[in-house]
Amino acid sequence: MSEFGHILTLPILIPLVVGALLILINERHHQLKFAINLVSTMGLLAVSLILLYLTDYPQDGLNAVVYLAANWEAPFGIVLVGDRLSAVMLVLTTVIATGALIFSYSRWAQVGVHFHTLFQLLLMGIHGALLTGDIFNLFVFFEVMLAASYGLLLHGYNVVRLRAGLQYITINLVASVFFLIGIALIYAGVGSLNMADIAAQASLLEAGNRTLFHTGAAVLAVAFLTKSAMWPLSFWLPNAYTAAAPPVTALLVVLTKIGVYVVLRLYLLFFGEHAGASAEFGAPLLLTGGLLTMAYGIIGLIASQESNRIASYSAIISSGTLLALIGMGNSAMLSSLLFYLISSTLAVAAFALLSELISRIYPTRNQVLAITFEAFEVDEKHDVSSGYVIPAAMAFLGLSGMACALIIAGLPPLSGFVAKFGILHQLLQTEHLNATAWLFMILIISAGLGSIITFVRFGIRSFWASHREAPPRLKLTEVAPIIVLLMICVGLVIFAGPMFDLLERTSGEATNATQYIERVLNQPSVGGSQ
Repeated sequence: MSEFGHILTLPILIPLVVGALLILINERHHQLKFAINLVSTMGLLAVSLILLYLTDYPQDGLNAVVYLAANWEAPFGIVLVGDRLSAVMLVLTTVIATGALIFSYSRWAQVGVHFHTLFQLLLMGIHGALLTGDIFNLFVFFEVMLAASYGLLLHGYNVVRLRAGLQYITINLVASVFFLIGIALIYAGVGSLNMADIAAQASLLEAGNRTLFHTGAAVLAVAFLTKSAMWPLSFWLPNAYTAAAPPVTALLVVLTKIGVYVVLRLYLLFFGEHAGASAEFGAPLLLTGGLLTMAYGIIGLIASQESNRIASYSAIISSGTLLALIGMGNSAMLSSLLFYLISSTLAVAAFALLSELISRIYPTRNQVLAITFEAFEVDEKHDVSSGYVIPAAMAFLGLSGMACALIIAGLPPLSGFVAKFGILHQLLQTEHLNATAWLFMILIISAGLGSIITFVRFGIRSFWASHREAPPRLKLTEVAPIIVLLMICVGLVIFAGPMFDLLERTSGEATNATQYIERVLNQPSVGGSQ
């Protein structure tokens, strides 16, 4: 077993133990529960950074860290695998989770029960899904993750959340059925559930078994693409994002990207160049579905009036872009894909938190009035003024909203521009640009244009509309997470060179399925031969 293998258990065991401990503490001790939750989450962030360091600067010459549960060698036992890709996703998850938790301190963690327990169990499910090395345990961790998300979506429940929650639960239960059926079909065709073992056998299957394998993968894809919000399976997402509490919405943004991560991981392992007759299976579906998802997201974004719906359709566009890039099968674009994934996830999560603060500027009646004035082109008369003093709260909200808009739209000088520029640059370097590539470029540019239109309209209505109330009162615990998430996006631009170097190494390792297979299947048990 790897010398550092036990570190892979910490992202799963820490939230499991802490979540169980938090159940025993009465809800009246809110500050104590929050402190324990925060220490645990920041500890998970530290573990994630350590794992990223260990995988990027291997101590034993082997990039991936492997842990054999109960000392059973793969493919017979449960295995956890940590490589650069999973470590990057762990860091991204824990950063956003820390921000969402701090944001929830002053209000949202107290409007219901067991928020902190559900929060930790959600992290346990996400981390397990990122680190597991077999598809059945992937199902187990997904169910833990989804069960916790059900409770968080209904947290502080009202009629709107209850309705959206029931839809969300129903859709994910149906997707879980497809998940199990897909696992059963893959096992029937390959005879294994270990990801590395399945990847090793993909090129050796007979015709009948290959058909079962492909059928199982297609059924499995329905579950993952539902969670990734690919059109037409994305109808649940806008209602869920709109109904959820802001910190929960930020976590739902991460959950959607976990679905994309699993699609990317399994596609590279099962249908990469090494897979023989199975190579690139399903790529046209991913590409077509991704393009349709982008188009659907653009239309929904332009039609959106509420900030939460803007965040939801921005997340859909992001998912569609990532799925289309995966379907293109261009390994040279993988580093730009990962940069875009990180940047868009941070920006949409920050905007989900920010939207709740912006909504405090006006009461509901004035929001409706502003929309009415816009619809009927009411010409308001204003007295001539030498100007207004902009309060600090309004300045923060305006600048933060502008930063989110620039990142999501992909405009300079922030990280969204760097991500989209990298994607378009790699596409234009392709020797033969086909119609699909041109369509993708048109859609990604149109998504930026649609984002500009939507955010400018939203900004005018939020900050320049009439009947302005007193500036909202903002707390440090609400402001700090948004600033940190946006500053990370700024840091992605400043340190774009080192970041792309890391992502180049990550993408090179992720596309090398043979290395992954050998690393997992050749991992000896404790006391076994090397």
